[in-house]
Amino acid sequence: MLRLALKMLYGDRAKFVMLVGGLTFCALLMTQQIGVFCGLMRWTTATLRNIQVPIWVADREVKQVNEIVPLRAIEVTRVRSVPGVDWAVPLYWGIIQARLKDGSFLQVQLTGLDAATFIGRPGKMLAGNVEDLRLPNAVVIDQIAVKKFLQKGISVKVGDTFEINDKEARVVGICQAEQSFLGQPYVFTTYDRALEYAPAQRKMLSFILVGPKPGVPVPELVARLSQVDGLRAWAADDFNWQTIVWYMKNTGIPISFGTVVVLGVFVGVAIAGQTFYLFVHENMRFMAALKAMGARTRTLAGMVLLQAFTVGLVGYGFGVGLTAMFGNKVLETGEPPFFLPWQVLAFAGAVIVFICCFSATIGLLKIIRAEPAVVFR
Repeated sequence: MLRLALKMLYGDRAKFVMLVGGLTFCALLMTQQIGVFCGLMRWTTATLRNIQVPIWVADREVKQVNEIVPLRAIEVTRVRSVPGVDWAVPLYWGIIQARLKDGSFLQVQLTGLDAATFIGRPGKMLAGNVEDLRLPNAVVIDQIAVKKFLQKGISVKVGDTFEINDKEARVVGICQAEQSFLGQPYVFTTYDRALEYAPAQRKMLSFILVGPKPGVPVPELVARLSQVDGLRAWAADDFNWQTIVWYMKNTGIPISFGTVVVLGVFVGVAIAGQTFYLFVHENMRFMAALKAMGARTRTLAGMVLLQAFTVGLVGYGFGVGLTAMFGNKVLETGEPPFFLPWQVLAFAGAVIVFICCFSATIGLLKIIRAEPAVVFR
């Protein structure tokens, strides 16, 4: 009987293609749009992955990692005095204009690291050595800066120079870094040199990077640091999620992508439900004949469910496959953002299952209500 159900499904090629096409479009739209959304959210927290430390300390008013409220330099000493702190180093982070050889300007994310320890240094160097940052006027740029320089017709390599705030910056290394939400490339240098490059102001410290002593739990140290007047601490993972939640609450990004995903679900339900209803309607005489020959309702229900979930599985596979092709192409260029965790695939699969159940229910109701005498009409 199940084989007969598949023959009925494959026999009507027009309906089969329409069903698979509708579910493919639904799965593609959901996974692709949510993948771009997740990639965009990863862009908002790129700084946390480019500067990997256990604990971040900032002004109490800071809500997310891309928000800077400058601190006094003395706050580093106050943080170091907290019990359980193994090390605490300053970090400068700010957006500033760089002047290129041709006289054009490019905004960069200037990042100043502690010169003694280089805590928060780039994880992967493509050229040069991060230790060379101790040399005069030395900076390390990321691969995005190389790309943006090239777009302006400037090929940059180790040893080349440009200007930041009318001061020379000599490239001593090129690193691999994740692109940020703001889109500007990262330029790493020492903390003291970053203060020279940046426009002077009374408070210059952006963040304090902290590591716990061996045996001290990170949550416990975070709680202690948050008790320091005017400061607040986050574990890196907590800061990551807080940043994502902030962007979801304070921007229209979730609504924009969510609307497209919901429309995709409705389109999938409408196409699959209507097409499957027409498929069952056209094959009602065969179902009625089986019913007249003694086939139980449970057997007919199994046939309908098999047909529905067969097209669902094929459509889901095609949709996810097209999304994977899109993702591989996007990852080669880096834009638009794309990140596809397994939870997205599970969500899309659950929606496809719901659509299949909905479509099968419509067909089953018609079969249950059908009289075996229909076959004689």
